[in-house]
Amino acid sequence: MTAAARAELEARPRRAKRPQRKIVRRIIDGVLFLDKPQGMTSNAALQGARHLLNAAKGGHTGTLDPMASGLLPLTFGEATKFSQVLLDADKCYEAVVQLGVETDSGDADGAVLATHPVVVDRRQLEAVLEGFRGEIEQVPPMYSALKRDGKPLYEYARAGIEVEREARKVTIHALELLDFSGDRFTLRVSCSKGTYVRSLAMDIGAALGCGAHLCGLRRTRIGAFELDAAVTLAALEACEFEARAAMLAPVDALLAVHARIVLDGEQAQGLLQGRVLSLAGAGGEGLVRVYGPKGFLGLGQWQDGDKLAARRLIATDGGVLDASA
Repeated sequence: MTAAARAELEARPRRAKRPQRKIVRRIIDGVLFLDKPQGMTSNAALQGARHLLNAAKGGHTGTLDPMASGLLPLTFGEATKFSQVLLDADKCYEAVVQLGVETDSGDADGAVLATHPVVVDRRQLEAVLEGFRGEIEQVPPMYSALKRDGKPLYEYARAGIEVEREARKVTIHALELLDFSGDRFTLRVSCSKGTYVRSLAMDIGAALGCGAHLCGLRRTRIGAFELDAAVTLAALEACEFEARAAMLAPVDALLAVHARIVLDGEQAQGLLQGRVLSLAGAGGEGLVRVYGPKGFLGLGQWQDGDKLAARRLIATDGGVLDASA
C-alpha cells in the first residue's frame, strides 16, 4: 500500500463499535423437577431450563446419561446450596436390556464387540435375577464419570485405554421383571446410590451366557420424588414467561426428609450471626430444617441434643452464613 493510499484510509471516519447487549438474568430461587428427554446431556437440559427461566444461577443434582430420560431435579439460586442432598438418595429406574449383543460402553450408544445366540426363557431369567437382589458387588463401567488421577474414566475409554477398577458394594432393593420377549426384557430397578444400571445389564447378560447391553433407561424416582411431578422442557417453553417460575418448588423442597424447627426472631438472628443456640429439652439429632419468622433459613446441625448450629443457611434479610464453606 502506498503512503498516499494509507493516508486516505486513515482519514476516513471510523465506524463506532456497537456496544454488546448484556443479558440481564433474573434472581430465581427454587427447584425444577425436570423430565429430561433422551439424547440430551444433563448440562444441556440445565442450560435449556435456565434459558427459559432467564435464571442467573442454576445447577443439577447428579447427571443422567444422554441416552437416559426421566427425573432430573434442577436447582436455581439459593436452592443450589442443597444440590448435593439427593446424591446419597436411593433411585428407581425402568431399564430395557437387549440380550445377545455386547457393546464397549455397555449401552446402545457403544460399538458392538460381540454377538451371541440367545436361548433364554422367562424361568431362566427370573432365576438369574434372584442373584442380583440385595447387596451385590459391581465393577463400575469404563464409560463413567468416575475419576482416576483426576481424569474421568470415559476419557480413558475413548482413548482405547482400559484401567483397573475395584468392585464396589451396592444394594439392589428391588428388581422386578416387567416385560420379556425372548431377547429383550424390561426391569424396574430400585437401588442405592452408586449403582450403574449398565453394569447390571452386562452382568445379567454374562450370567445368562449370552451377553447383554442396556438399550433404554428412564429414571422414575429419586428419594421421595417421583417422575409424575416432573415437567418437560416443552411444557416449560409452552408457558407464558412469567408463569414459568411458578412451576418451581420452593428452596426447601429437597430437604423434606429432615425434621423441622421454627425459631423466634431473636433466635433466628443469633443463628445467622454464627452463634450456637442452646435450646433446652430440644432432643434433636442430625440435620434439621430451620425456619424463622420470615420463613426458611436453611439447614442446621444438632449438637449434644439441645444445641443448634448453622450447617448451611441461605441469604436472608439478616445476612448470609454458609457454615460449611
